[in-house]
Amino acid sequence: MTRKQRRATLIGTCLTILGLAVGLVLFALRDNIVFFYSPADIIEQDVAEGTRMRIGGLVVEDSIQRGEGTKVRFEVTDFSETLSVTYDGILPDLFREGQGVVAEGVLGADLSFTADTVLAKHDENYMPPEVADALKRNGNWQGEGAEAPHSETYGQGSYP
Repeated sequence: MTRKQRRATLIGTCLTILGLAVGLVLFALRDNIVFFYSPADIIEQDVAEGTRMRIGGLVVEDSIQRGEGTKVRFEVTDFSETLSVTYDGILPDLFREGQGVVAEGVLGADLSFTADTVLAKHDENYMPPEVADALKRNGNWQGEGAEAPHSETYGQGSYP
């Protein structure tokens, strides 16, 4: 085997191993990928029952209903569509009606959503980027200016 053939064989083997590694990583992560939807997206795209996802929007005024223990039911809207969310757990301190929220969980058969995680804004100027973008897409953005109010220091632990 000539030097050129050995080099080509080595490069081919390395590319094959790299491709196999990338394929295995993508295969392992396929169940952990969670997509974000607004209530209108869920209804328009006819998302399948049992799909794991994140939904976001604003908590509808007067929609929070507390149940037994830590169970709570509330509605999330993007001003185009509204989705019912049930959650069993302690809600974030900043969770309230009329504020932005992102819930992660599973979509039910009757377009009800069972959340296992609920995230609320972290200060008075913050709305999750996905929620603000979905509201803008639907023409329901009511924030100041053309830009969504994203915190400049999101993730750095600064609070007002």
